[in-house]
Amino acid sequence: MSELCDFGLIGLAVMGENLALNVESRGYRVAVFNRTVDKVDTFMQGRAAGKEFVGCHSIEELVQALERPRKVMLLVKAGAAVDAFIDQLIPLLDPGDVIIDGGNTHFTDTERRTKYVEEKGLLFIGTGVSGGEEGALKGPSMMPGGSPDAWPLVKPIFQAIAAKVGPQNDIPCCEWVGPRGAGHYVKMVHNGIEYGDMQLICEAYAMLQGVLNLSNDELYEVFAEWNRGELQSYLIEISRDIFSVRDGDGHLVDRILDVAGAKGTGKWMSQLALDLGVPSTLVTAAVYARCLSAQKEARVRASKVLSGPGQVDLQITDRDAFIEQVRQALYASKITSYAQGFVQLQEAAKEHHWPLDYGACALLWRGGCIIRAQFLDRIKEAFDDNAHLENLLLHPYFKDAVQKAQPAWREIVVTATRMGIPVPAFSTALAYYDGYRSARLPANLLQAQRDYFGAHTYQRTDREGVFHTEWLQERRQPED
Repeated sequence: MSELCDFGLIGLAVMGENLALNVESRGYRVAVFNRTVDKVDTFMQGRAAGKEFVGCHSIEELVQALERPRKVMLLVKAGAAVDAFIDQLIPLLDPGDVIIDGGNTHFTDTERRTKYVEEKGLLFIGTGVSGGEEGALKGPSMMPGGSPDAWPLVKPIFQAIAAKVGPQNDIPCCEWVGPRGAGHYVKMVHNGIEYGDMQLICEAYAMLQGVLNLSNDELYEVFAEWNRGELQSYLIEISRDIFSVRDGDGHLVDRILDVAGAKGTGKWMSQLALDLGVPSTLVTAAVYARCLSAQKEARVRASKVLSGPGQVDLQITDRDAFIEQVRQALYASKITSYAQGFVQLQEAAKEHHWPLDYGACALLWRGGCIIRAQFLDRIKEAFDDNAHLENLLLHPYFKDAVQKAQPAWREIVVTATRMGIPVPAFSTALAYYDGYRSARLPANLLQAQRDYFGAHTYQRTDREGVFHTEWLQERRQPED
């Protein structure tokens, strides 16, 4: 072969194809392989025709086509397939070569694989890649972690293909996150926040439709207006677009079955939050909302038996004022959701000894990814002001924003309750806010209960130490 390649990619599903085309478009020569080798030929004769690609029919051929130190990226189904390819690659690579996993991988697998690959004398990167098929082709958000020595080797390529933001459109949404599984953990939190964002938007939609009976054309105008302000984001933008798509004599969105799918990353974040003991309640509410949506047949049966509040006279005289209340409730809930996400990142960083830069994490999500939003600039500014900020809700900008939105937020949750419209994410966000701002919670009674039935002990407010009470002996005796 007359010219070696700069980058190797295994896995030519749509994400893999698009990412390979992105890399090649930045001036790099790319070797590609797919387990079903027919896909290699189809790609080479189709989208890759005339471009700087080398199609390989075996892993050995791909490795031989690469310039040292070799950089091989896997974009295959997470799990056993990744381990299998790693084991095939290790005997073929030389010390200092880099294996990259770009799939939706659980961070514990990346922790394990980094150690395993490094023990073989090689380097490993586990990188989150967000933005879907379009992002892979035009510029994704990338969150790499793993072997620190691997970062300088892949940095030029990764930052060349990543989305760009900033006044000059020259700041890449890709920076080193941290060692071992840090990159995939940050990607998981991104996905969990995405779950929360989507559920909150759906609840705003439910309120506008259920209370005001807005048409899809009217919803389009509302979301278009929201996308010009504080809520400007990719998810608001695509929601706006969805309301414009017609299907025959109606709108497509009205004909889509109300059963939501999930790939598991939101559930991972919720489970890991419980392991850390942090209240990431928004993502949990969003996951459960999808679970409830999946019980479609049961809900249909229940709808014929269970009653709601009946006819409610809300006497809404100002439609625009109500729409503004929904917008403010959405914004305050969104702030709360991101605050929870960053608290979980902070606790995970302590647990796993990751030196995370939280402002940099926010910048990684500013472009290319699903949760990209103008709002993320404010988060970066908050952590630039105070790298050890305990909670985003304590930063002046977010504190003032939530305070301003608080009356509308509460009113929307009350209205939803009166109308019988389920808003689990709105109400969960508000409950978290009220809990977080409370100097005293009723957990004193809970701890007394635990000590009563299980001798779990308790601490006191008036003296130091750990205490246990024989509650049966101390209680007031029943009078009967």
